[in-house]
Amino acid sequence: MKKHFLRLSHYTMGVALLALVLITSSCNEEDELGVPPSVDVAPTSTQGLPGTQVSAEVTIDAPEGLAELIILKNGAAFDSEVFDGETEATYDFSYIIETLPIGTVVNFSFQAIDNEDRFSNLATVAVTVSSKTLVEIGTAGASTVISTNTTWTADKIYLLKGFVRVGDDAKRSGGTNVTGVTLTIEPGTIIMGDRESKGGLIIQRGNRIVAEGTASNPIVFTSERAPGVRQPGDWSGLVIVGRATNNQGANVELEGGYGAFYGVGDAPIASPDEDNSGSLKYVRIEFAGNPINPNQEVNSLTLGSVGSGTTIDYVQASYGLDDAFEWFGGKVNAKHLVAYRGLDDDFDVDFGYTGNVQWAIGIRDNTLADQSGSNGFEVDNDATGTGATPFTAPVFANITVIGPKKSRDLNIQDNFQNAMHIRRNNKIKIYNSFLTGYPNGLFIDGANTRASAFGTTGTDGSLQFRNVYLAGVDNWGGSGYGEAGTVFTTSPANGAAHPQAPRGFAVRDRDTQTVPADIFMDGANTVKPSAWFVTAAFGNKLVSKWQDSGISETIFDLGATPNLLPSGGTESLLNKTGLWSNTPDAGTFFDKTVNYIGAFGATNWTSGWASFTPTTNTYQ
Repeated sequence: MKKHFLRLSHYTMGVALLALVLITSSCNEEDELGVPPSVDVAPTSTQGLPGTQVSAEVTIDAPEGLAELIILKNGAAFDSEVFDGETEATYDFSYIIETLPIGTVVNFSFQAIDNEDRFSNLATVAVTVSSKTLVEIGTAGASTVISTNTTWTADKIYLLKGFVRVGDDAKRSGGTNVTGVTLTIEPGTIIMGDRESKGGLIIQRGNRIVAEGTASNPIVFTSERAPGVRQPGDWSGLVIVGRATNNQGANVELEGGYGAFYGVGDAPIASPDEDNSGSLKYVRIEFAGNPINPNQEVNSLTLGSVGSGTTIDYVQASYGLDDAFEWFGGKVNAKHLVAYRGLDDDFDVDFGYTGNVQWAIGIRDNTLADQSGSNGFEVDNDATGTGATPFTAPVFANITVIGPKKSRDLNIQDNFQNAMHIRRNNKIKIYNSFLTGYPNGLFIDGANTRASAFGTTGTDGSLQFRNVYLAGVDNWGGSGYGEAGTVFTTSPANGAAHPQAPRGFAVRDRDTQTVPADIFMDGANTVKPSAWFVTAAFGNKLVSKWQDSGISETIFDLGATPNLLPSGGTESLLNKTGLWSNTPDAGTFFDKTVNYIGAFGATNWTSGWASFTPTTNTYQ
């Protein structure tokens, strides 16, 4: 392989070394025989201050022999490089950033021509003029350990390369534990993950992160890529592991095997469930998720055995490649969470998590769902539904889950499943919450889960739902959940004729297309799931369509900031009385003055710090 090098500076090089008209005319003479060349570009750095250098590696594959590589700047001819007929070549491109307004994006495109005058695809890299110095943390292909107290400041942008660890764990390194280290991040700081090395940040056991932004100046973890080309999975994500209890053991490694061990450890501290891993406030996490193994990904925010001494408040996870938030055991509490257009589950709960969560919203994209099946809630005691203790038994209150199905005729990705998939012997409690837009509302999965939900009389189970509203989709089957064979109130006349195969029921306890006569909640086979769910003492409701609740249709729309505040409706979510009168285990953590269903009443707590346009945001 022949390797070419070129160093370009706006100050020293001319432009337009090859006329665009030549490109256009040559394209019309493309030889239809053989395989045309292809070009791929891997940016090494894509933003910086004026006068600093950015670079990229361009890889060219030309089966018929490479003649020339053309470089375009913002669509105009900029430079070219002549080759000698190589079938494979690597071209190192670098560019000194011009003195341009902050936020300016300069696009460089690369196109190859082979010996038969065939043209390749255009491969493009976007260079952004920044107002801040880019500081690289870590090394691609390796782990980097921060072993002393460190502060990241808002006057810089930090680029994570490989896994960057705050402290270290002897279970990973084979050496000694590095504990007592605190990473402090100032309000307004931007942290980016390197795409090539899937950079990520891990707070190891016994160490802390203090990332406290403000409502007007949040901290943002995001992709290094330019607006318009960011994708889920551009970097790994934020992982916090602590020393609280779980039901898997004292030293458990997070799925994927990347050295994040959680649990009480070999020498437990006093009060491990109160372990303090620091604080996250007014933080956004965007375009994260690393598929290390099939069904073993790094989530946007992963919490393993994190203790109740940790603060998590006002955190948004957007466009993640896996779950937005996942708890593996622990007892950490959280408030004001936003799960926005992720791929898999919004709130995934496992391995004995027993904390509390109040005020959270999940909003989905109808085109983005995971092959494993995407849900609002996915809750397990463990992977096989054993009776391992502590049971997964958190309390969630004031949750809004907005699924992908806005209207009957909107097609959604086939892997969407349930607003709540409650399975594998867990004992979760969900109160005062609103869920809509999924093919199925509540799936109580498995005999032991069903027994926990129903209890001995149907009203005293250890798995509970109180004041939970499941809203359907207008005219999507008789129940609003696309039931086959049910009659629409308007044309078409029969649910089976719906353009997307109906596959859901409002409440069920088995993953099935239809509900056989012998599927019941009780051992006597007399109580159907839907009848049990609306037991008067529970305060739950099956609402025929989400419009009746007064939520705004803008919540379903792409590319705009939604109106999150509900208004009145025939099944209004506002001004309720007695919501907290029958909510077992909802302790002092919860604000019980709240008198509404779902995450929002009269105040939009996402204002100022959250963003619903991360694909187009420019970060300086």
